[in-house]
Amino acid sequence: MQWLGVKLQRLAVGMLLLGAVGMIISMLLGVADVVGTKFLGMPVHGTLEITESTMVLIVFGALAYTQERRGHIRVELLYNHAGPRGKSFMEAVTHLLALVYFVLLCWQGIGELRYSWEIREATMGTIRFPLYPARFLLVVGTALLIVQLALDVISDLGRMWRGEPPPPPPAPPSPGDALPQGS
Repeated sequence: MQWLGVKLQRLAVGMLLLGAVGMIISMLLGVADVVGTKFLGMPVHGTLEITESTMVLIVFGALAYTQERRGHIRVELLYNHAGPRGKSFMEAVTHLLALVYFVLLCWQGIGELRYSWEIREATMGTIRFPLYPARFLLVVGTALLIVQLALDVISDLGRMWRGEPPPPPPAPPSPGDALPQGS
């Protein structure tokens, strides 16, 4: 099962990098649109449409990576007072609930992707920008998260059975750190 974790980590980093590219594109388009509109009287056509689609990539591209790093927000009111087995139980329940939610989201996303592809759905703005690529990225990002959550549930149940605590979340990276390299 470790090989699956390594493959998943590489895919998650790839999606994270795609999300970073989407963020850079959105940022550059936004700046160009503001500068063009305010100083040149010439807005960049399609900025809104492209930015809307890249937002899907930015959010759903980072989900699996963040889950693999255990970087999602956690409310620790009761968590810090539980023992190792209790913490692992809480992690398992949380991951299982998230798994159910994202399976449903992915299922609905697949239906929306199919429909969007069939009708060749596009934005109704200054330029016609297709929407099915964003829906595809939503499904891919969610599917990667589902696999990561399934691995986490299995790990959490194993730790709970053995009475071990969950691994601590990693320390935040310093500005000079690079992304981790897969083995």
